[in-house]
Amino acid sequence: MFNLLAGIRIIDLTTIVLGPYATQLLADFGAEVIKIEAQQGDVFRAVRPGRLADIGTGFMNFNRNKRSVVLDLKSEAGQASLGQWVAGADVFVHNMRSSSAERLGASYETLVQSNPSLVYCYSPGFGNRGADKDLPAYDDIIQARSGLAALNADASGAPQFVKTIACDKVVGLHLALAIQAGLIQKGKTGKGVCIEVPMLETMTSFILSEHLSGHTLIPEEGGLGYDRLMSENRKPYQTLDGYLAILPYSTKHWIRFFELCGEPDWATSERVVDPVLRSQNIDVLYKKLAALAMLRTTDEWQRLLVAADIPHSTVSSLTDLLTDPHLSAASMFNTYEDARLGKIREVRSPFEVDGKLDFEVQPNRPAPNLGEHDIGP
Repeated sequence: MFNLLAGIRIIDLTTIVLGPYATQLLADFGAEVIKIEAQQGDVFRAVRPGRLADIGTGFMNFNRNKRSVVLDLKSEAGQASLGQWVAGADVFVHNMRSSSAERLGASYETLVQSNPSLVYCYSPGFGNRGADKDLPAYDDIIQARSGLAALNADASGAPQFVKTIACDKVVGLHLALAIQAGLIQKGKTGKGVCIEVPMLETMTSFILSEHLSGHTLIPEEGGLGYDRLMSENRKPYQTLDGYLAILPYSTKHWIRFFELCGEPDWATSERVVDPVLRSQNIDVLYKKLAALAMLRTTDEWQRLLVAADIPHSTVSSLTDLLTDPHLSAASMFNTYEDARLGKIREVRSPFEVDGKLDFEVQPNRPAPNLGEHDIGP
């Protein structure tokens, strides 16, 4: 754990992945995160495998460096206690619908009475300006609604969910950024702020940044979708004995690639050397790349591509990540003993601060048991 946010207290009423991911990032930087849970606990505690009933591995990997306090926010006493916690905090964060937060005494209008300089950030499924503001949403729902599942369609055109909790984590990053922005404003002006980070709107912005494409212009010049990403020939390429991601990107990359392949006509072609024409012909170039990739082994390609300084990579499985030489050298995975959980493998924070990794500054704390820190604010 780093100490950049030491002294910042965050009252965290988030659940599942989106909010917990955001607040874990801030906890990794040293913020004190008080996780408020109902008596049954965050439902993600039940995700298996796990050695304790209230701490599964899914929960562990999104809730380190936090403290857990149980409050019954359906009761007046619980809501009063929440107000006391918020009174001494810098930030309050949740990922509920506004109507749900209001019923639990956790609306901005209620909590700002306890703390006028409160930084209040929340991430509902749909923003309050839209007709769907009161609809429930989880990652799969937003993958479907935002266009992500359609972009990830299989060969038959059937939409597919991305095999990671993509929307929760992308929106979680935006939520963490919003909290930081609120803290900066508070530090400069002394004033609090209420920031909404809705899932659908955030993912729409995230996806259409490149895919708005020709519809950026009015009248439209071309369709939706960034051509390079939509190419059916953009994929890891089959070699003589495996697969390899090969990405000539700049003009120099493409010229070098065709030169090392013994294709002088392609190396000097206008559709290679002219960036505009190359963009317009990217699927043709990728199709040619796919055909050439099959002429050599993966090792042969790697030697050539390293020498030519052309971006490339083998295709890693999840298992491969655990033994990846670069990640191992970077101490990406740590193991330690915990009195409750036994031996644990941890994926460290990806950041480095002043030449140090998080565990070199202060050891990370494993995810807390439900209500482990049930003390007064």
